[in-house]
Parts: sequence; structure tokens; C-alpha cells
Amino acid sequence: MGSIPKIALVSTNGTIPVLGFGTASFPFIASETMKDSIIHAIKLGNRHFDAAAVYNSEGRLGEAIAEALRMGLIKSRDELFITSKLWCSEAHHDLVLPALQNTMQNLGLEYLDLYLIHLPVSLKPAARYDVPFKKDDLLPMDFKAVWEAMEECHKLGLSKNTGVSNFSCKKLNHLLLTSKIPPAVNQVEISPLWQQKKLRKFCEEKGIHVTAYSPLGARGTIWGSNKVMDCEVLKEIADAKGKTIAQVCLRWVYEKGVSVLVKSFSKERIKENLDIFDWKLSPEECHMIDQIPQQKAFEALPFISDEGPYKSVEEFWDEKI
Repeated sequence: MGSIPKIALVSTNGTIPVLGFGTASFPFIASETMKDSIIHAIKLGNRHFDAAAVYNSEGRLGEAIAEALRMGLIKSRDELFITSKLWCSEAHHDLVLPALQNTMQNLGLEYLDLYLIHLPVSLKPAARYDVPFKKDDLLPMDFKAVWEAMEECHKLGLSKNTGVSNFSCKKLNHLLLTSKIPPAVNQVEISPLWQQKKLRKFCEEKGIHVTAYSPLGARGTIWGSNKVMDCEVLKEIADAKGKTIAQVCLRWVYEKGVSVLVKSFSKERIKENLDIFDWKLSPEECHMIDQIPQQKAFEALPFISDEGPYKSVEEFWDEKI
């Protein structure tokens, strides 16, 4: 397979591979299949791997990286771009650095390429990584204090880039008002059925790179659906192109200047997902996709509570869903 293109990160002058390998597999249980799939993905040319403390995937990813080095699939860890995320129960100023140190220990690495605040909400520390969690564990996040700790991780060289995930335009703007180092990345749900035009434009204006998760609709999870993969418009384009619906979705995201994460532990699909760079969607096909009715997959319902910081889905995302 050919090498995967990279996109510049404005705030740090670094780069991020445009296609990443996701490791969120619900329920969040580490498996040997995950490790084997990551090694296979490295063999095929994947270099960007996305984990999170709550996914319970950091250990398996670390084992796969060590194995890939032993096998000579990569010459050094520096060839990889590794992302992980700060979970809500550790989204408190004094817990950020210990959380990152624990993540690096799980991965067996001395630094991350990207460390993200997973969601714009905190949980009581006692909640740990329990999913589902209790509604009375929800807390408002002190954005300024948590981000200051994230900036410190960057200054210490423990994370080459820092960013956020699931942040709206309003919450990003709030963060930017006090940040000394702006977030390099905002990782959010993007698919042909949830195109995030307003957020993508805002991030472009602010020099924040956008990474898309759930580009295929997150089917097989408790929050996703089959609606993307069952979309007749996408099926029509895929048939005309001789491609899969998944390839059309990934190519569409890539053409928007967004990097994209996709998770599959199937060797055949891992290879298919890499085959998106030597062809294009026509203007007519892009227009067809633009007309698809919009529907978000991840509404963040577990984070909504009458007693919590967000009392409605609209309040969490700062818009109607």
C-alpha cells in the first residue's frame, strides 16, 4: 500500500496522518484480536492509532507497537502518530498529568503525539472508568484549569499536541478565551449524515484541525446506527464508482480536509479502508451527499441530567440535534 498523506497542524507546525485506526470497541474490553488487527494495520501502512483511557485499548496498542518494532515493521516509534484521551473522571486540574503518565505507562511510550480532553464534562474521580456511570457523578468541567494542565503536559514534552474531543463552537470559543496554547485538534463525529459544516468552518478560521470519528455511523455500538451504511444515496454512488459505501464515506471526509478515524478488526476491511486516495468524488456526487438529511448518531444522552451540568442534548452540543 502507498503511504498515507499527512495534514499540517497549524498551532504546533506538526502533521497528522489523514487516516487513523480507531480502537473503540464497545463494550470497552481489550482483546487479542485488537492487538493482531493493529499489527496487521501497521503492516499495511497505517501509522495513526487512536486510543483512550476509557476504551481499555491502550495496553493492547502498546503491545502491538512493541511487537511491530520487534518484527521490523517500523524502525522506530517516531514513525507512528499515537493519540489518547483524558477521561471525564480525571478531567480535574491535579489529575491530568497523572492520567497522562498512566496512559504512557499503559502504552509503553515516552510521549504521545496527541492528547485530547475526551468530552466537555467531568465526573467525580471515584467514578473511574466505569461505563455506564451514575448520573449523580456528573460535574461541570473547569475548562480553564483543566486546559492549563493540558498545556503543562505539552510544555513538559509528554504530548507533542494537545486538543479536545466533542467540543462545540461555543465551548471551543470559551476555551480559546483563556488558553495560552490553542487546541491543535477537535475530534468530533462527522459522516455524510452528520457533516458539521458550521463547526468545520469555525475550526478552520481558528486554526484548529478537525478529526472525524464514526464516519460510518458507529453501527454496532450502543449510540450508533446502520443509517449511514443503509443510505441509498451513498449506495448509488458506491455502485457507480465500484467502491464500497465505507470507501465513499472515508473519501468524502478526506476531501473536506479532515482527518478521519475508522475502526475495523477485519483484515479485508482494514485494507479496503486504505484504498481511498487514488480516486475522487465528482462535483455531482458531492452535491448529492450535501443534500442528505442530517442526523447525529452520538447524542451524548448519558451526560444529560436534570441535576447535571447539561440538562438537555441541545445544551451539551449548543445546538439543535
